[in-house]
Amino acid sequence: MFARLTAFFACLFLSAAAIAQDGKTVDIELVLLADATGSIDDAEIRFQREGYARAITDPSVIAAITSGIHARIAVTYVEWGSAESQEVVVGWTVVDGEASANRFAAALLEPPRRAFGRNAIGAALLFGKALIDGNDIQGVKRVIDLSADSANNWNGPSIEDAREIVVSSGIVINGLAVLCRHCSGRPAAYNLEDAFAARIIGGPGSFVITADNRTTFAEAVRRKLILEIAGEPGTDKLAKVQNEGRE
Repeated sequence: MFARLTAFFACLFLSAAAIAQDGKTVDIELVLLADATGSIDDAEIRFQREGYARAITDPSVIAAITSGIHARIAVTYVEWGSAESQEVVVGWTVVDGEASANRFAAALLEPPRRAFGRNAIGAALLFGKALIDGNDIQGVKRVIDLSADSANNWNGPSIEDAREIVVSSGIVINGLAVLCRHCSGRPAAYNLEDAFAARIIGGPGSFVITADNRTTFAEAVRRKLILEIAGEPGTDKLAKVQNEGRE
């Protein structure tokens, strides 16, 4: 009996080791949905990409990645606009250290602008879900991360319907509310952070982080990535995180 149990647990260990080494299992599948709507000009597109490139190559983010169970994540970067305009800028990439993070960052800075049109957040969320469903990667966590300078939805599926579909499939939606005063500025009619919390984010441990000026954007992305990669799953608390050092 003892011998059979020993053999059983040995098989479990070997199976787990094989999964960990097959390149298909990661700690998180992360879709970065970046705002490329009409309120974002080409200079801001570049600014956003540079912020994400700086963040993912930051030593603290790489440390968070390599501290996970599988010591790697899978990430893709998408620019979204109207319901007919969601474009992959960098496809699924396994990041497991400094070299792969640098490759992802370099690939992110190369292509021209990919998306245009008026806000279609619902369509963007469903596009992110399709990317997760359609890959051959197995993530312990699955996260869609949407950045936007408004919570409007002018065309395509509603945010409410899209969020329900995404969250009910086990995917968490986090948000980056972009309040750059030298970019598009804080919306005058409503509080963007509250709108994100109420209408967009969802799933266990979902949260909103804000960037309220150009200098804090990369820092906001860095903190957000660390929370997503190293944060504790399974909590129902919505954590609304504000940037420090506002100007």
